[in-house]
Amino acid sequence: MAEEADIGVSSRAERKAMEKAKIQQRESERTIFRLVGRLLKKPEAERSEEEAAVLLLHRETVEELCRRQVRRNVLKRKQEEVFDDADELKSKVRQLAVAVKQAKHLVVYTGAGISTAASIPDYRGPNGVWTQLQKGRTVNSSDLSKAEPTLTHMCIRMLQKEKLVKHVVSQNCDGLHLRSGLPRQALSELHGNMFIEVCTSCSPVREYVRLFDVTERTSLHRHGTGRSCSHCGGQLRDTIVHFGERGTLEQPLNWKGAAEAAGMADVILCLGSSLKVLKKYACLWCMNRPASRRPKLYIVNLQWTPKDDLAVLKIHGKCDDVMSLLMEELNIQIPVYDKAEDPIFTLATPLQPEEANSRTREVIAPPNEQEDCLPDPGEQAEKATAVQGGWFGRGYGKGRRKKKAA
Repeated sequence: MAEEADIGVSSRAERKAMEKAKIQQRESERTIFRLVGRLLKKPEAERSEEEAAVLLLHRETVEELCRRQVRRNVLKRKQEEVFDDADELKSKVRQLAVAVKQAKHLVVYTGAGISTAASIPDYRGPNGVWTQLQKGRTVNSSDLSKAEPTLTHMCIRMLQKEKLVKHVVSQNCDGLHLRSGLPRQALSELHGNMFIEVCTSCSPVREYVRLFDVTERTSLHRHGTGRSCSHCGGQLRDTIVHFGERGTLEQPLNWKGAAEAAGMADVILCLGSSLKVLKKYACLWCMNRPASRRPKLYIVNLQWTPKDDLAVLKIHGKCDDVMSLLMEELNIQIPVYDKAEDPIFTLATPLQPEEANSRTREVIAPPNEQEDCLPDPGEQAEKATAVQGGWFGRGYGKGRRKKKAA
């Protein structure tokens, strides 16, 4: 027994000694990295013989730090916004116009960049949501229902009406494609719509379009809106697909329509998307086909995208500027958004009387009309504490905490 106890004490002491040695080694490596890093910042001509000898002695550390610097520089370049000059922009748009005219089945993929003109920030731009969160800055939850369809939204709607665009696949949750008048059968909102809540207890799933942002109480893995289905009494949920979630709703996601459109496409036009998320959806890119049989890819974005090398043409310009020039080349008039004709007013379902106090977000009111069926947000805020939430930027923090915990 005594011998077993001695062996146990010895093994514990050895483990502690090994752990201590590892900690000391890591600290020594950190010290060397800091020292070498400081020396590399000095101009070569200003380094002493001793400093040069240190760098020579720790050649592997020098090489590793140089590799890290190269990676940082590449990442920085990818995040920079690049603008084509006026002549180059017009030349590229002329090429795009030819492709649009010749296309038999043109599909448009849209991202947050088409909504920045509506004062909705993007995700990965210099002031984007993810960019700000990565820097440790706070992103305020704002009411995005005040935004209206941009020139780009209206151009896409007109191109679809003229039968030049067959289908639109959007990552945006702002509902602006729907509000522009784009038919729902020609639209796939892959990440949901902030104006739509559904009852999954009903079969088929029952949909409720609202005149306000239904996501103020929802977030990652918490989709209940606090309202009930008027038919079965089941709990309503939003339609948003957060980062790290898998969308399963048939509508408004319309994955079937998106996949079928991508399969038939001969030209794909990507507008205002970094494509860092869309690239993961294999069914949208036909990569299982030989390169010669894939759709021709045209990209409009100010920053680098992972699909740039596969694109026939990359246009560095703001979406509204590019689409304005494109419509001019196609000799198609750009319709102006008319709030009185916004489809959301005919699609919307009013709240039940007992749910009148279930929201604090502002209601979209028709022109020259007051809100009759719902209470004023200011009065509502006095009665109950506004719950900060919503789809915009949600899920990022939880994802990072999980990574750190892992």
